[in-house]
Amino acid sequence: MQLQTLPGLYISHGSPMLAIDPEQVGPALLRLSHNLPVPRGIVVMSAHWESDALEVSSGFRPETWHDFRGFPEQLYEIRYPAPGDPELAERIIKMFADNNINAHANSTRPRDHGVWMPLLHMYPNADIPVIEISLPRQMSALMLYTLGQCLSELRQQQILIIGSGSITHNLSELSWDGSDNTVPEWASTFRNHVVSKLSHQQYDEILDWQSIPHLKRNHPSLEHLAPLFFAMGTGLRFSIVHSSFSMGSLGMDIYRFD
Repeated sequence: MQLQTLPGLYISHGSPMLAIDPEQVGPALLRLSHNLPVPRGIVVMSAHWESDALEVSSGFRPETWHDFRGFPEQLYEIRYPAPGDPELAERIIKMFADNNINAHANSTRPRDHGVWMPLLHMYPNADIPVIEISLPRQMSALMLYTLGQCLSELRQQQILIIGSGSITHNLSELSWDGSDNTVPEWASTFRNHVVSKLSHQQYDEILDWQSIPHLKRNHPSLEHLAPLFFAMGTGLRFSIVHSSFSMGSLGMDIYRFD
């Protein structure tokens, strides 16, 4: 069987409520999956697995982790029982080692919602092996970009690579009750700046994240932007799959890298 090339993706996974209220982004994720060759495996770096060292999930069937509180009961009943792939995990660790990057297998890590929530919409049958990669706290943007570069050849082996975060992510500024869905200028300016730089292949301008307008207001902490750096490393041709905002200022963009 001839293998086909898949893109790298950056997916804004939004609030956990996306699992039961998909808004615009759920259908966009489903359309995207229908337009891609079926992956032989999926590799995800999630904003919700921050770690000290670089780790790779290697369990056979990780548990679905509901790593949030205060949401409707039906959300906690959702399971995403996709298999793991210990062999692929070991290959990934070796690919990092070949580039002088130390990574460790973690056979007990459950899947956080940054992994299973977007995949629930893309591949609801949960029949494709999924590997999760941690987000090391001390890694620079350039180093995360390098991790994406290290794994980019997997795309030619029909492996889908995803960075899962949110293009804007200031939970204290959200309209949780839906009373105000006006997108504030500081959120749209930030998002538009990122898109402009990526569209012109000015990746260095994004890796120099401190200079992005309204950075702190959109990302009081960096973990939801950081998976973008990883996804950027997987390909130089950028395109927008989907763009919208939820709850006012929560950016729900999906970006593709080929």
